[in-house]
Amino acid sequence: MDTASWIYPRPEGLYVAPGDFFIDPSRPVPRAVVSHAHSDHARPGLMEVRATAATLGIMRVRYRGAAPQMPQPVGYGEAWEWGGVRISLAPAGHVLGSAQVVLEYRGTRVVYSGDYKRVPDPTCAPFTVVPCDVFITEATFGLPVFRHPLIGGEVEKLRRSMALFPERSHVIGVYSLGKAQRLLCLLREAGEDRPVYIHGALQALCDYYAGEGIALGELRPATVAAREELRQALVLAPPSAVREPWARRLHDPVVGFASGWMGIRQRARQQNAELPLVISDHADWPDLLRTIRETGAREIWVTHGQEDALVHQCRLGGLTARPLTLVREADGED
Repeated sequence: MDTASWIYPRPEGLYVAPGDFFIDPSRPVPRAVVSHAHSDHARPGLMEVRATAATLGIMRVRYRGAAPQMPQPVGYGEAWEWGGVRISLAPAGHVLGSAQVVLEYRGTRVVYSGDYKRVPDPTCAPFTVVPCDVFITEATFGLPVFRHPLIGGEVEKLRRSMALFPERSHVIGVYSLGKAQRLLCLLREAGEDRPVYIHGALQALCDYYAGEGIALGELRPATVAAREELRQALVLAPPSAVREPWARRLHDPVVGFASGWMGIRQRARQQNAELPLVISDHADWPDLLRTIRETGAREIWVTHGQEDALVHQCRLGGLTARPLTLVREADGED
């Protein structure tokens, strides 16, 4: 049976016809499976949603009254059936609660990766390879030029700058879900035990992570702190807030950004990043190819990123591959 006859894109998102549900729909729908809580995958206004407990919890924090009306938490490896389709979730290693969606129907196993990465992350369960017939992979960094450096070196770069310029504060642009908490954990693992100041927009999700038992260390509010208190401080803030008026209280700040896109010099220059930190929550080109190979899939569908390049590379390797164009608004969180 042709897989594309029962799972295919619709304007609302990726639709699984036998079960009458969507995966990561781009608009409100009656029934959905959500891979993780970034806003380009988890929309407000959904009705019945199955996802990990952490993903549903983060959606409640972000959307409050517009969170799913019928949330049903599912653990990794726990299976259920909708319309004869057996569905389960597997860790994706992207952010807290992130999951791949495993679909089994009439002898065919399809895995939808969601966003994922292969490098260790102290804030979430590690990616698990699930053998399958059809692998639907993201391709955010799906070009050969994207090869992320070792994470330890990027964290050390930040700590070295703080040691070299102790008289200056450091303000680092981080995305509010995943990147902020991961960088905090990595700094703690590297031995940084001083308080870290955070912008108010990061507080709720940092509180949620801490409530899930993820140790972030001592955090203090940045936007209400006195100017003298922020002297020599390390401050984390959303990228859009780094140059807002509150930041004028920072003392001669070193401005940095933590993102996979900082591997592109032009992007770093556009952000006026004195300290670009290449820290990504997505698989780079080698890890995309490794994952495709390890799933053993005979057919690859590519979405959410550099689709054409990865499709071309798969075909060169003898695989059947095609782009899967989905309507999706990027939220910039990598």
